[in-house]
Amino acid sequence: MIRMPGEGHRGPLPPLPPEEAELAQALRRDVAHLAGEIGERNVFRAGALHRAAEWVEGRLEAEGFDVRGQESTVRGILCRNLEAQLEGNRRREEIVLLGAHYDSVHGSPGADDNATGVAALLAIARRLRASPPARTVRFVAFVNEEPPFFQTDSMGSLLYARACRERGDRIVEMLSLESIGFYRDEPGSQVYPPGFALLYPNRGDFLAFVGNLGSRARVRHAIRLFREATPFPSEGAATFGWIPGVGWSDQWSFWKAGYPGVMVTDTAPFRNPGYHTQDDTPERIDYERLARVVAGLAKVASRLAAGG
Repeated sequence: MIRMPGEGHRGPLPPLPPEEAELAQALRRDVAHLAGEIGERNVFRAGALHRAAEWVEGRLEAEGFDVRGQESTVRGILCRNLEAQLEGNRRREEIVLLGAHYDSVHGSPGADDNATGVAALLAIARRLRASPPARTVRFVAFVNEEPPFFQTDSMGSLLYARACRERGDRIVEMLSLESIGFYRDEPGSQVYPPGFALLYPNRGDFLAFVGNLGSRARVRHAIRLFREATPFPSEGAATFGWIPGVGWSDQWSFWKAGYPGVMVTDTAPFRNPGYHTQDDTPERIDYERLARVVAGLAKVASRLAAGG
């Protein structure tokens, strides 16, 4: 549940490689567009929500993907999940799914939550596009993750996961990219649900891999691949889904549909004082560390897509 394979990075980070410096600038532009130029995006700001969906769709199409939409109507507003797929060759029936929600909570521009996750999704899709995978890989941008639709029948990822189950889709890996761009180095900058503070660092400088007990093998596998791929601090936990924070993203929907799922996160409210407020703005994101994380996750996704 707590002990994870591999060794998490400790100490200073190595110099940022040139390609990751370029990635940091690309991520900055994407977060600034989604959370700055478009801003708050949800059914209460329907125009912005639609602009965000069109922008994500356009970015994926520009990379050569055919984008499919799953539509629903919520409070009279047309909403869409957006799916792009790389068809596998040798093991195409096995599906690796990476997802991130593109809506923001009412009253917040949602830079960390979750423009960072969407920017990461687009960057990873672009990198994996270069070579055909053994497994099929799906990149899905979900709508309506935030309250008041969270963990209700209107939650976009729940509608999507249920449709996957009805079709009999064989989803073998699911990573939910949820708030991955906020980091702090001060002692005491990281807090936890009751009972966990003695087990984990008190500095908010790491990336977390989190799942329920049914997903523990996937949590362990994902964090091992990440630790092998990149020198960046990481922590993992596979524990009870009812513990605060453990099910607070789109992986919850896949658990409900009978699939494993792992949340990849900076821990959001347990670290970020701007969480779900007007202060969750693009200038508060650490783009260099976000680039390191995204580069590592792209390598994780590539290994998963290859069946490793």
